[in-house]
Amino acid sequence: MSTITAPLTALASRRRHRPLAELQRPADAFAHIGPNWFASAMGTGILATAVTLLPVRLPGQATFALAAWLLAATLLVALAAVTAIHWIRHPGVARTHHRNPAMAPFYGAPPMAMLTVGAGALLAGSTLVGTGPAVAIDEVLWSLGTVSGLLCTIAIPYLMVTGPDLTLEQVNGSWLMAVVPPMVSAATGAGLIAHLPAGQDRLALALSCYAMFGISLLASMIVLGLVIARLGRHGPGQARLVPTMWIGLGPLGQSITAVGLLSTAAAPAIGAVHTSDPRDLVLVYGIPVWGFAVVWLALAAAITIHTARRRLPFALTWWSFTFPVGTMVTGTSQLSDALGAQFLTVSAVALFGLLVAGWVMVAARTAGGVWSGALLEAPVIAPPPAAS
Repeated sequence: MSTITAPLTALASRRRHRPLAELQRPADAFAHIGPNWFASAMGTGILATAVTLLPVRLPGQATFALAAWLLAATLLVALAAVTAIHWIRHPGVARTHHRNPAMAPFYGAPPMAMLTVGAGALLAGSTLVGTGPAVAIDEVLWSLGTVSGLLCTIAIPYLMVTGPDLTLEQVNGSWLMAVVPPMVSAATGAGLIAHLPAGQDRLALALSCYAMFGISLLASMIVLGLVIARLGRHGPGQARLVPTMWIGLGPLGQSITAVGLLSTAAAPAIGAVHTSDPRDLVLVYGIPVWGFAVVWLALAAAITIHTARRRLPFALTWWSFTFPVGTMVTGTSQLSDALGAQFLTVSAVALFGLLVAGWVMVAARTAGGVWSGALLEAPVIAPPPAAS
C-alpha cells in the first residue's frame, strides 16, 4: 500500500508548494481569495499612520511614511481587483464566506483597509499629491469604509447568530474584526473635521465619531469577554488561530487613539455647544485602557511564544501582529503628546520598533507563500458546527 500512496503524497506535496508561475490554470490563483487578504493593506497602512504620529522625529520619517502609504494604497487597489476577479470566476466560493464563522468576521478588514489608507493619504500622502487631493481621497475612502464598516458591524453578528449553532470553543480574536471598523472610523474621522465648514457640519462629524466610538467600544468589550471566557475554558485553541489573540489590541489601542485625536479636533466644534473639555477623556479613559492593553499585549505574546515552541504554522492570521500593534503605537503617541510623560514616549518608540519587525517578518512570509502557491490554496479552517 505504501508504494501506491507514496507517489500520491509526493505529488500532493509538490502541488501545495508549486511556484505561482507554475499554476495549472490562471484562475487557480483567484480561487480562494477572501476578505482576510485585506489585512495586509491594513497592516501596511498603519506603518504610515504610526510613524507620522510618533511623539519624536526620526531621520527619514516622512519618506518612510510616504513609502508605506504608497505600498498600502497599491495593495488596496490590487486586492480590490483580485476580489472582483474572484467573485466573477468563483462565485460559488465567494458566496460561502459570509456564512463561514472562521471567515465572516474578516469582512471587517476591507473597510478598515480603506479607512487606514485614507488616513495615510492625509497624514503622509499629502506631501506627494498635495493637501486638496489628499483630503478628497480621504473623504471618499472614509465614507466608503465607514458605511461598509457599520454594515459589517450589524450584518456579520446577525448572520453568525442566525446561522449554525456556535460554541464557546469556536470563539477567537478574529471575531473582533467585525465590530472594530466603527472605532477606526472614529479615529480617522478626526482628521477630516477641520476640513469641513465650521458650524453644524463639523459638529455633526464630531458627534458621529464619538457615536461610532461607543458602538465599537461596547461591542468589542462583549467579544473580548467571550475570548477571555474561551481561553479559561478551552485554552488557546488551534495554533494557526493563536495570532488572532493580538487583535484584542486593536479596539484598545484604536480607542485611545480616537480619544486623543478627537479631543483636539472636536474641541472647537463641541465647545460651541458644550462647556466641558473633551480633552479630559485622554487622562480619564486613555491611561486605564492603556494599562489593560499592555497586559493584553504581554498575555498575547506569552501565548504566542508558548505555541511557537511546539509549532506555529504560517497563515494570513499572522497579519494580526501588525495592525493591532500599530494602534498601540498611535494610542501611546497620543497619550505622550497630551500628557508629556517621557515613559510614554519611550514606549511609543519601542512599540513602533516591534511593529516594523513584525511587518518585515509577516510581509516576507506572505510574499513567499504567494510565490510558492501555498497561500493561494484553500485555507485550513475550523469546520462549521452542525446545525441544531
